[in-house]
Amino acid sequence: MDNIINKYFNLSSCQSDQFDKLFSIYNLLNLNINLISRKDFEHFYERHVLHSLSIAKFFPFNDGSNIMDLGTGGGFPGIPLAIMFPKVNFHLVDSIGKKINAVNEVILDLDLNNVTTSHLRAEEVNIEFDFIVSRAVSKLNKLNLWSKDKISSNHSHSFKNGLICLKGGDLISETKKFKQRVIIKSISDIFTEDFFEHKKIIHLTK
Repeated sequence: MDNIINKYFNLSSCQSDQFDKLFSIYNLLNLNINLISRKDFEHFYERHVLHSLSIAKFFPFNDGSNIMDLGTGGGFPGIPLAIMFPKVNFHLVDSIGKKINAVNEVILDLDLNNVTTSHLRAEEVNIEFDFIVSRAVSKLNKLNLWSKDKISSNHSHSFKNGLICLKGGDLISETKKFKQRVIIKSISDIFTEDFFEHKKIIHLTK
């Protein structure tokens, strides 16, 4: 495995094995469905796995928590987070059947028993979660609209339940309407690679 994960995380042997397998699993799947841009694949661990895991650095989810990955695509950030938090329940949702089928293969190959999936649009999900995570799915106002009635009011963490989004660029216009509900974290504060210089995590609280 690219040692970039070990650079920032202390992994169990099981987690190391699972992260090791990710590259070959996605490389094979990518031959049939474009889960990850071909030109981006050489940066698989940095730009997809580690990027997803930035959430784990800021948000250490409690065992037994329920997390939805909205618009999971190829399984990011949900799959890496599920490896990192084996006692947290993840539900990966996407409206594109081919992508969910591919994600199901990843789950099976890694023997991830804390992950379920649904081939649904986000607004069709009728379950409450502690947190909803997403990566580059849509603008914050749409994500808020899709997720606001799916976040539990029962807070059990040191940080409030809500929406956690991986985003980049200038977020001022996107976040200004939410005012005090928004907390922005800079991934460059924890990961030193150039790729993360302008990458952010938006926490939109319940």
